[in-house]
Amino acid sequence: MSESPDAHSLLSASSQLNLMEIDAIDDKEFDIPQVDTPPTLESILNEPEDEDEQFVLEDTCLLNTENMDAHSCDTSSLASSDSGDPAHLKRKKRTVDLNATVHGSVLRHSLLKGISAQIVSAADKVDAGLPTAITVSGVIAVGTSHGLALVFGKDANQALRLCLGTTATGAEYGAVSALSINHDCSRLLCGFAKGQITMWDLANGKLLRTITDAHPPGTAILHVKFTDDPTLAVCNDSGGSVFELAFRRVMGMRSCDSRCLFSGSKGEVCCIEPLHTPPDLRDHPITHYSLLAMGSLTKILVIGLKPSLKVWMTFPYGKSDPSSVPQLAWQFVPVQKTVNPILAFCRGDTVHFLLVKKEETGTIHVIKQRQLHLSCDIISLSWINSRTLVLVDSHEKLQVVDRPSQEVLETLDLDQVQLVYNSRHFKSLATGGNVSQALALVGEKACYQSVSSYAGQIVYLGTKSAHIMTLRNWRERVDCLLKQERFVEALSLAWSFHEGTAKAVLGLFGDPVKRKGVVADKMVEILFQFAERSLKKCPEQGKIQVMEQHFQDVVPVLVDYCLLLQRIDLLFNQLYGRLVENVVAKGVFLESLESYIIAERLGHLTTPVMRDLLAHYHGNGMMDSLENCIVHLDVTSLDIQQVVQVCWENQLYDAMIYVFNSGMNDYITPMEKLFAVIGPPLREGRTLTDEQVVMGNKLLVYISCCLAGRAYPLGDIPEDLVAQVKNQVFEFLIRLHSADSEEEEEVFPFVRTLLHFDTREFLNVLALTFEDFKNDKQALEYQQRIVDILLKVMVDNPDFTPSQVGGLFTFLARQLAKPDNTLFVNRKLFDQVLEFLCSPDDDSRHTERQQVLLELLQVGGVVQFDEGRLLALAEKAEFYQICEFLYEKKHLYDRIIDCYLRDPLRKEEIFSYIHNLLSMPGYSSEEKKTVWDKTLQHIQELVTLDPSKSADLVACHFSEEVRPIISQLQDDQLLFEFLGWLLEPREGHHPGAALTLEPDLHELQVGLLCRFAPQKLQSFLQTSQQYRLEEAIQVTEQYHHSEATAYLLERKGDAHGAFTVLLKTLKEKLALLTPESEGAGGGRRVEEEEEEEEEEGEPTLRRVEDSLSDIIALCHRSSQNLNQQQREVLWFPLLEAMMAPQKLLKGPGAKHTSEALKELTMKVLNSMSSFIPLPAIIQRILQDPVYGKGKLAEIQGLILGMLETFNYEQTLLETTTSLLNHDLHWSLAHLRAAVTRGLHPRQDHCNICLQQYKRRQDSAEEIIIFSCGHLYHCQCLQQKDCGRGLTSERQQGWSCYKCSSNQGGRGGASGEPGRGRSTSLAQTRVTSVHRDGGAEAHGKKVFIEATLDPQQEQSWDQLRCLYRGPSRLAILSELSHCHSNEKAGLLNPAQPGAGSIFHSENFQLKLSPPPLVEE
Repeated sequence: MSESPDAHSLLSASSQLNLMEIDAIDDKEFDIPQVDTPPTLESILNEPEDEDEQFVLEDTCLLNTENMDAHSCDTSSLASSDSGDPAHLKRKKRTVDLNATVHGSVLRHSLLKGISAQIVSAADKVDAGLPTAITVSGVIAVGTSHGLALVFGKDANQALRLCLGTTATGAEYGAVSALSINHDCSRLLCGFAKGQITMWDLANGKLLRTITDAHPPGTAILHVKFTDDPTLAVCNDSGGSVFELAFRRVMGMRSCDSRCLFSGSKGEVCCIEPLHTPPDLRDHPITHYSLLAMGSLTKILVIGLKPSLKVWMTFPYGKSDPSSVPQLAWQFVPVQKTVNPILAFCRGDTVHFLLVKKEETGTIHVIKQRQLHLSCDIISLSWINSRTLVLVDSHEKLQVVDRPSQEVLETLDLDQVQLVYNSRHFKSLATGGNVSQALALVGEKACYQSVSSYAGQIVYLGTKSAHIMTLRNWRERVDCLLKQERFVEALSLAWSFHEGTAKAVLGLFGDPVKRKGVVADKMVEILFQFAERSLKKCPEQGKIQVMEQHFQDVVPVLVDYCLLLQRIDLLFNQLYGRLVENVVAKGVFLESLESYIIAERLGHLTTPVMRDLLAHYHGNGMMDSLENCIVHLDVTSLDIQQVVQVCWENQLYDAMIYVFNSGMNDYITPMEKLFAVIGPPLREGRTLTDEQVVMGNKLLVYISCCLAGRAYPLGDIPEDLVAQVKNQVFEFLIRLHSADSEEEEEVFPFVRTLLHFDTREFLNVLALTFEDFKNDKQALEYQQRIVDILLKVMVDNPDFTPSQVGGLFTFLARQLAKPDNTLFVNRKLFDQVLEFLCSPDDDSRHTERQQVLLELLQVGGVVQFDEGRLLALAEKAEFYQICEFLYEKKHLYDRIIDCYLRDPLRKEEIFSYIHNLLSMPGYSSEEKKTVWDKTLQHIQELVTLDPSKSADLVACHFSEEVRPIISQLQDDQLLFEFLGWLLEPREGHHPGAALTLEPDLHELQVGLLCRFAPQKLQSFLQTSQQYRLEEAIQVTEQYHHSEATAYLLERKGDAHGAFTVLLKTLKEKLALLTPESEGAGGGRRVEEEEEEEEEEGEPTLRRVEDSLSDIIALCHRSSQNLNQQQREVLWFPLLEAMMAPQKLLKGPGAKHTSEALKELTMKVLNSMSSFIPLPAIIQRILQDPVYGKGKLAEIQGLILGMLETFNYEQTLLETTTSLLNHDLHWSLAHLRAAVTRGLHPRQDHCNICLQQYKRRQDSAEEIIIFSCGHLYHCQCLQQKDCGRGLTSERQQGWSCYKCSSNQGGRGGASGEPGRGRSTSLAQTRVTSVHRDGGAEAHGKKVFIEATLDPQQEQSWDQLRCLYRGPSRLAILSELSHCHSNEKAGLLNPAQPGAGSIFHSENFQLKLSPPPLVEE
């Protein structure tokens, strides 16, 4: 190959890149041995590349995909391929991807350097053209664009063996578009762009056949493929057809018969794949069928060529992108102990799998397997082994996918390959481009001839190079990660090989145990490398945290994998021996052991490691961690003396107990040590420290575990020791004195100490232990003994509280109440305890003593006492809960009420108790009666306690007794609250309870409200309807509540009386604003007046305003139903009342009040103007001395305000009238136009009898014409029953017979609403009159009558409502109905009902208010 400038740059670039890695590579590993026979291609490919070669491709797992050319898919045809220099991408610096998956690098990507060089050389030297197709078998064949086929050997140099064809034939046939080698590598088929096919002998390079008539002329060969039968091949052309080629040799003459298997007219096939059987499966039953898979643009077909042509299956792709390329690939896969072929096919992003098997009956059975979904458009699909697929997507990204798990194992970028695309041949450019648009679109991404797979290798053809992909073996994959110093990932990958979970595994065979052994040895090697590297790469100086972090990334990994491999010796001897050299590494190692020890993954440490562990944890104050480790470790690895000493010094009691128990089978010494700590302070009555409390709790748990047969802090005591330990612990607890006792020590010190520490918990421990003592005689003796000791220690001992003593007797009562009880306790002791708990001389801890006694009784202690004495003592001690407990037993429920009433803590609960007892079943009527009577006796007490709950109780259960109950209540305030709750409407069981009370009670409540809560009076009067009006009015008048009186008078119908009351109130409030006489205020200073006005004026004005609002509202409500004179009687006194005070207001301080009053007067005038004529108002104002005598300026505001209102209303009236007139004119004009429009009949004959409308010359017949143009005789329509509403002949409504019957057979003679063409707008009845003279009979149409039938009325309504919403006419019509019942409406004379427009939520009358006039 000549040294071109490109080659120089290529060489320099590659050598530069490789110098960067040269330190990490061992040269000896890459030396190729000198041998006599040259190695095969497989052996070359299974060795890593030599560094000194001219073409070097870096390991693809180092490629950073972000730096790749993202537009690789633009190389859509040979013409658009770029220079093809595979090194131009390597000039960019690649960064290591730290997030590589655990699969490592699965594929080895190698450049076929010899072939690549010779492709470029052939293009230069012999004008071979660019490469177009490749196929691989025992040799590698490459087709070129100038019609040559280059055959290369699979030897070390990949030497060119044959150059088949010439450029002259290439000019005639076009480019090589398809290649195929048969299974014994003796024949090569070449397909050409212009449709020819040639067969070559690969042994000697002879041309054996040239086939020109196998398929229609003018189409390119897309695929040509040998089947397993060397005499049979198939080809696929750019017309989409598939042909079978049968090769014959008769009398030395070679011939070829062609048979069409699939015609392109039925759907174009663009991909074919015969099933090739591997050599070891040649006798597989499916081979007899010679299966062929074909992929068209819409579906795939599987056909059998033998023994006769048969279609076994078709399968559609489903929805897919029309530019996606169909792909097919066969592979024999072991499934359930049998090996059968699986067909993988796809178009787009989903790969489907079909399992094909031969049934015993001789038929082919196809089973659909699980699909594989990917998020890319696949342009190439190949199997590399029976579990692994290799895909290429439209962005030229290669993906290795594990089929069973559907996991993507690796992704590589094929940018530097510069894949060759077959677009030219799919578009059939060599023969004029006569292909369908669909096939040409698919051809944009077609690269079928650039990818060829054979025996676990896949070859990819680039524009200037050929590349091969093979699976790396397992060692290589691990080493690949080690070269990059990715030790953690290398270990993870190796462990997946060890466990058999790795994917795409190569090179591990044989017995699983041996395989695990091989991988384990490799992992040990990696662990050593990792440890050495971490020590070597450790930062020499810097922060200690940085060094710790460095080793924390390493050491736990070493520990983890040593434990997984069960190589403790390796961990503690070799690895620890190396790590000890570095202090930081040693510390990290020892600390990392904790998690494994606690998780029970590491149970035994060697003595040196244990010694170092103790020293390190102790030195760094990690005592909790140390304790956690000790209790999980095998005790034989511990130095017991050292450990016990460390534990005791650092309060590691759990660890200490564990060492004594497990190491020496000593269960007593730990207890002695702990008692020695907590005993003295308890005896002296000192408060325990937190640390001592923790020890005491540990001691209780430890005793509990020992007595229950469990080891402390975890696990179980050995079975043979359980009984012995139990006895030892009991013997220890009931000792009379401790070992080193002093003379003044009390008896039973251990029991005493535990009782003082936590009585309840110690008794619970004993109770749990007693549960296990069923038939053990020795244990039962211990049980009785310990109970006697407890009684001896606690009874009559002032050191123990009532709660503690009660706790003991509760414990005993529980034990005694058991059916299989064997304990004996003296009854006198219980009486003694009862006296102690009920002793009246001691008032302290009352609640506690009661609670303890109650608990004792509830667990069965009541059988130990005399009930009469117990009740007397309880009453004396005021133990009301005890009394309740005893009364409950005796069914004296009425006595329980006394208990609740006397008990200050539970008084509130009495109401729910009484209610539940009276409501719930299960109590006799006599019992309920006693409770009912008792409640009535104490009703005043109950009401005092809670009036609300009392009222609920009375309403539910005492509704008949309300009057006696009320008569009992002496306090008016109490009665007011009780009645208020009683009369309040309530939901629940008795909603009618409040309604049954007599009116006088309601009136009583009105009086009480007047006294105690006047602000609530009005709302009560409105909600309650039970009182009598006259009596209520008398009550409110008595207490001078004018608003309430007015409300009641108005309800009574006396509006004038109500007005009088309110007016009087208003006058009183106005009087407060004005001084009574000028002399009254004469002696005061102006400042005083102003101050007082500021203090009192504002609230008084507000009260005046509120009072005025009430009276105006009353006048409004009343005026609706009064005549003019009555209205004046209401409004004018109000106006006078407002105007009168204004003349009394004088002086500078009165200005503010005067303005406010004028404003309020204006409010009255505005309200009046709706009911009183304006002239009458003005006249009344001018007669008033305030306004009459002064200048016009004073009443200017009032007059102008009235005039403004008048102007506004006049404008509104005029506008409304104008709109009404416009609406009316428009409506009538449209109606007239519709009614008077002439009707034009379509024919001059009747549409029923089909005779002319003038059937007889002499008769005068009525005819009817509809707006649709149909004409009928009146008699014919009557016979067909097309008239409706036959009240009289003049008012008959008609419907067109033809239109109503021709509506698609939808039934119904009368037209449906809205179908306007079947009836006329104005039914026009025409009489035909003929002259007697009878010459020319011209029928004269006489107009008789115009009426609207219901359908036309509906049409008219629609016409009238063309405006959105109701018409203005309708709005004003209804307005007139609302205000005057005497006037009839224009369109709707009925009263506005439920369908009124005012009832619509969307109704809005948009009127503008008058503009404000500033004075």
